[in-house]
Amino acid sequence: MTKALTPEQIASYRYNGFLYPIPALTPHEVATCLAGLARLERELGSPVAEADVKWRSHGYAHSPWLNDLVRHPRILDAVEDAIGPNILVWTSTFFIKERGSKTFAAWHQDGAFFGLEPHEQVCAWVALTDATREAGCMEMLSGRGEPRLLHHEAMGLKNSINRAGQTIVEPFDKRNATAMALRAGEFSLHHELAVHRSAPNHAAHRRVGIGLNYLPPHVRVNSPVRLKAMLVRGEDRCGNFDLIDPPAGERDAAALAVHQQVSERYRENYKVQVERHAQQFATA
Repeated sequence: MTKALTPEQIASYRYNGFLYPIPALTPHEVATCLAGLARLERELGSPVAEADVKWRSHGYAHSPWLNDLVRHPRILDAVEDAIGPNILVWTSTFFIKERGSKTFAAWHQDGAFFGLEPHEQVCAWVALTDATREAGCMEMLSGRGEPRLLHHEAMGLKNSINRAGQTIVEPFDKRNATAMALRAGEFSLHHELAVHRSAPNHAAHRRVGIGLNYLPPHVRVNSPVRLKAMLVRGEDRCGNFDLIDPPAGERDAAALAVHQQVSERYRENYKVQVERHAQQFATA
């Protein structure tokens, strides 16, 4: 039974590979999240983007406010309509563009260096400040019901918001992109094979978003590295990930230890998948 999305919205997501805007957070909930981010950055002594890369991701492992966000019922109801009632969160990432910054994302697919099988991961991208076209919102290309993995390279692009500067390096049709603008408190969904990019932030405000990455438990990572995930709805009868518990305290010793383990395994797998992707397309 559909809880959040209409049949037309589900059909649109299946065909295009993305859907927006979907309302979720109240102004109070947005303020709570921004306050949590501010506490983190005060502890780090810098914006998240300027700190060690591990602080950009898996925040639900160390911060109760972000653990609450990945379990938000409005978000999970929409995710359930996309991937089913059993849901794991296996990563999350801050996507922050300072006002006037040159930070951008080249055309890419999130799943290029994930190694997930089958391709069923969905990202709920939550706007904590307005993500307008001027502020560098995501621009999406429709998969037209037939998404396929394209050839990428980790190019280490300067000012790239993605950790490896991943970029599509084969020809593809870039026409008719949809600017997926969101207001603070709204979110979008996009499939791991959705082709997208984002421009620099030319707005007068900081663009703050968090990508929450969900998958059903039957999805596995094709890797010698065993990754960690957290069950946020339903049950996991597959055992493809080592499950972690929600943090008891905000960045206490136990939470930080778990976050370190999650981060290390994720990075190890990412390196494996960059090499595997290159090998796959070298022989294609």
